[in-house]
Amino acid sequence: MIHADLSGKTVLVTGAASGIGFATAELFAKNGATVAINDLPGNPRLQQAVEQLQTQGLQVIAAPGDAGSAADARAMVEKAIEDLGGLNYLVNNAGTPGTNKPIPPNDMASQDEAFWQKLLSVNLLGPWRCTEAAVPALKERAGAIVNNASIAGIFGNGSSSTYAATKAALINMTKEHARAFGPDIRVNAIAPGVVESDWECRFDRTEQMLASIPMKRSGVPADYAEAIFFLCAGGAYISGHTLVVDGGLTAGPSANHTA
Repeated sequence: MIHADLSGKTVLVTGAASGIGFATAELFAKNGATVAINDLPGNPRLQQAVEQLQTQGLQVIAAPGDAGSAADARAMVEKAIEDLGGLNYLVNNAGTPGTNKPIPPNDMASQDEAFWQKLLSVNLLGPWRCTEAAVPALKERAGAIVNNASIAGIFGNGSSSTYAATKAALINMTKEHARAFGPDIRVNAIAPGVVESDWECRFDRTEQMLASIPMKRSGVPADYAEAIFFLCAGGAYISGHTLVVDGGLTAGPSANHTA
């Protein structure tokens, strides 16, 4: 695991009560940063996550708010920045598949107007809202933004066509924002592959599927947190890039070489 001295730095991580978001908040805090952990208001896991890290002596605060709500998202970011005393890094991690099992591309009934609106509001407009609210503070500190996209946004598949479309749009928005806010703010994204976590949508992780990954395992939240950490705390000349973090999955299955 990589390390950096982030004493005096501040971070806001959305959707951070569990999974990749929590691992990211923990990694930043363990490296000296003060971290605002965001998740939905009323989610008991938010306070549990904050207390878990505080008991380790880490500097974290709760930042409840719904990234899927226009008014709530902006208010949450503004309050977090006020409580933190400024902002160095924004991690737009909050997202939703909107389903607990994969939806076939031809199942249009399950991907209706309401489904599209929910995923667009959380997965695309959520990062846009949080970014818009955070830009002034990030400019003051020459900060960085990392968006959590998906390999589904590059190659399709994933939990649904709708989900893939929102993540593809997020990848494109990452490039647009890198152009818009540079050189003051660097903007990048990661595209996770298979994640071993309590993600809302469950996929069958068969031996055959895992065998198709060159690393021969699913990614764990810490794998993705490290990539996010690098793009914020390092990568000083990287902007507008989406880093695929998938154990080699999209490179294709390993070949069995024989003499």
